[in-house]
Amino acid sequence: MMDDVEQANTASPKADSKSRPDDEAVSIVSDDNAIILKGQLDPVYEEKARVLNRAIQKIGMGWYQWQLFVVVGFGWASDNLWPIVTSLIFTPVANEFGPARPPLLTLSQNIGLLAGAIAWGFGCDIFGRKWAFNLTLGITAVFGMIAAASPNFAAIGVFAALWSFGVGGNLPVDSAIFLEFLPASHQYLLTVLSVDWAIAQVVATLVAWPLLANFTCQQDQQVCRREDNMGWRYFMIAMGGITIVMFCIRFLLFTIYESPKYLMGKGKDEEAVRIVHEVARRNGRRSSLTVEELRACEPEGYVRQTGVSSAVKRRLEDVRFEKVRALFATRKLALSTSLIMIIWGLIGLGYPLYNAFLPYIQATRGADFGDGSTYLTYRNSLIIATLGVPGALIGGLLVEVPRFGRKGTLALSTAMTGAFLYASTTALDSQALLGWNCAFSFSSNVMYAVLYSFTPELFPTPQRGTGNALSATCNRIFGIMAPIIAMFADLRTAAPVYTSGALFIAAGLLVLVLPFESRGKAAL
Repeated sequence: MMDDVEQANTASPKADSKSRPDDEAVSIVSDDNAIILKGQLDPVYEEKARVLNRAIQKIGMGWYQWQLFVVVGFGWASDNLWPIVTSLIFTPVANEFGPARPPLLTLSQNIGLLAGAIAWGFGCDIFGRKWAFNLTLGITAVFGMIAAASPNFAAIGVFAALWSFGVGGNLPVDSAIFLEFLPASHQYLLTVLSVDWAIAQVVATLVAWPLLANFTCQQDQQVCRREDNMGWRYFMIAMGGITIVMFCIRFLLFTIYESPKYLMGKGKDEEAVRIVHEVARRNGRRSSLTVEELRACEPEGYVRQTGVSSAVKRRLEDVRFEKVRALFATRKLALSTSLIMIIWGLIGLGYPLYNAFLPYIQATRGADFGDGSTYLTYRNSLIIATLGVPGALIGGLLVEVPRFGRKGTLALSTAMTGAFLYASTTALDSQALLGWNCAFSFSSNVMYAVLYSFTPELFPTPQRGTGNALSATCNRIFGIMAPIIAMFADLRTAAPVYTSGALFIAAGLLVLVLPFESRGKAAL
């Protein structure tokens, strides 16, 4: 069935309908004036997109794409940087303001992330990739720095939601604009970007170490005054400043071209062709693409769909019931889709449930053994973060090893992540706790590197966007549940650790049940 789907997805809309295979997921019907691809909104748009893809492939990987690779990495970094910021300021903020339910800060963040992913995902199809590409970092930086002036816990919760609204748009917007300029031969670079995700954690903890260690109330301090607890405010300003620098590099030092596909979808074929030629020129090459090639995709009497409603409909195409149903068309495919959504959900619940309270756990465990301090807490956080960088790289290597593959690497790293969390509860001193947390950081970064690359390979090409959207939604929704659960758990015990460990181990076992292994095979 998948081969038929692929053929139907690459044929020209002018081809005879009888030459197309009949498929329940993608099929065609005839009309008096045009051939309509059933299950797709605008087959002409799809065919023009394929023409642009071929033009980009002929240009190849050049100077412009490598520059784009660097600035897109800022988005990946921000996606991890700011949730880590929330984690690192959690304890000093709670100590100063004494809220009845401290996990509300994490809840605000996760609601903002979900809202941002939805709003920016649709928004970039309405007002363009270029503006969204720059605005996400700008919004994050501004609200992040303003949050440093928060007079109470409620205010910082609101600002956490606002800066997370910007953060939530980074991956959907940045991955879209990167892929739309990236030749198919280099799409593996999307996986390599995970390194920026890990490096961001190192940067955040490196800056947090001196600021939060020296300008923060100690855990056992009876009254935490504002003047004794300025560290988290300095830290917020520093992180906002770093994000502003990334924004300025994008906005002032790098010329981002509007996506040719977006321009073509707005009926601006000439502008789309001009951008392709400009990218070729930046790469020291030439493109043979012409406006006539795009216009040749239009059947006689074709009316361009260029309005805002058409752009939104194209985005909604990814969540149409027909495409969702196609992901459950066969028993194996239904099992695969269901399991990967559950796996994303369990990880989405387990990781923030533990990570949001990591500094608190470290500080209290160290204090129990008489060797804990705020200084040691953030020194250890830096060591833990550093171990995540090689984890992201090794994950990319293991997936091509025959004895491991995607399934083996993901199952092993996920289960080990949970096992290391359980093992951390046996630590008898802060050094042992540090060792177990380093192991957790390493294995969890292997897990995420594989998860981001393996998930798209599990879905058929025509429904890949739908599958990715469903998986990401499960992850964000369960992420919102994490702080809600934490509100009713005793955070002065190992309860968050035990819960998170169980979720990771369960996810790892479910990976073994996945019916597909994509190593060495073409994507479905």
